[in-house]
Amino acid sequence: MCMDIDGNDEPGCYCNRSVDFFYNESGKLISTVWRTKDLVVVGLGLTVCVVVILANVLVMAAIFINRRFHYPIYYLLGNLAAADLFAGLSYLYLMFHTGPWTSKLSKGGWFIRQGLIDTSLTASVVNLLAVAVERHQTIFTMQLHSKMTNRRVMLLILGIWVVAVIMGLIPTLGWNCLCDLSGCSVMAPMYSRSYLVFWAVLNLVTFSIMVVVYLRIFLYVRHKSRSMSQHTTQRKHKETVVSLMKTVTMILGAFVICWTPGLVVLLLDGLKCTACSVLKVEKFVLVLAECNSVVNPIIYSLRDEEMLTTFKRILCCLCRRGGSQTGIPSSVRFGTLKQEETDKVEETRQSTEAHQDVHFTESTCSVTDTARHLYCTFTAFH
Repeated sequence: MCMDIDGNDEPGCYCNRSVDFFYNESGKLISTVWRTKDLVVVGLGLTVCVVVILANVLVMAAIFINRRFHYPIYYLLGNLAAADLFAGLSYLYLMFHTGPWTSKLSKGGWFIRQGLIDTSLTASVVNLLAVAVERHQTIFTMQLHSKMTNRRVMLLILGIWVVAVIMGLIPTLGWNCLCDLSGCSVMAPMYSRSYLVFWAVLNLVTFSIMVVVYLRIFLYVRHKSRSMSQHTTQRKHKETVVSLMKTVTMILGAFVICWTPGLVVLLLDGLKCTACSVLKVEKFVLVLAECNSVVNPIIYSLRDEEMLTTFKRILCCLCRRGGSQTGIPSSVRFGTLKQEETDKVEETRQSTEAHQDVHFTESTCSVTDTARHLYCTFTAFH
């Protein structure tokens, strides 16, 4: 592989040149001092990274702790959170290897930096598609939860990561411009422009598939909700349609807002648009794309009331432990042994009632009436 070799360059290749050489050839000069723009971008990036990491760790912990989330859809959401967590960590690594620090990277280190970003963001996008397909399958087969076995879910999750890793490794394995300076990207000086076009188009196709999937779900439910109004009240009919519309709008809207600018800039760079000044906006569109990893937990998890309750319990537990360890008064008061036993009895009673509620909900949602089943399915998820 033509990368970081000693001696003379291979004919037609530039394997023995530094990262600075490729940046200078592409016209993207590495700054020697921290400019205001660089500091602003790094500050925003670090803030987004912290939020992404904390939010997705919370989602993963909630899914692991609460047995009510041990279903295929929540396993996929947990994997989505893992992908977004990896994206946050990858972007954090990028923030400490950007600006003037870029010149200190070897070519191998530069490809690792970019490959981590490509892998994490690809995994996040493919997870979004997997969740959309799972929802489509569940709704069209009239189920509350998917009947996929744990083995199939694990294979699906494994497949998502295999695709993501392959996408991250492709430039390192040869689809680069180390032997073709005329084909180098401006935004990513050692990436081939053809690869940027491929990656951008692939993500746009994924987005288009998501649009089609959610549109089919919406049209199907709207059609069934008309018959629903014949069996239930008009209020339930309206609530179902409105809830679905809100969720679909949030999902597609967040994806469009976060990803479209970056994909457009990548396409312009790949198509060698010299008058587009892509370097002026590249860092900001990357931060915006990373924000999608923050939005995902909000859309897919915080709209679930049970998930919110689990979040609160986890945070309360952390506050309780923090207060007891540091000596800071906690809002949680510990009583006597008798009081603790009473609390345990009360907790057991509430847990039993909660499980009864779940069984009641599932039994209610298993009614053969098509309209009522659809209503229960959507209200259970949304």
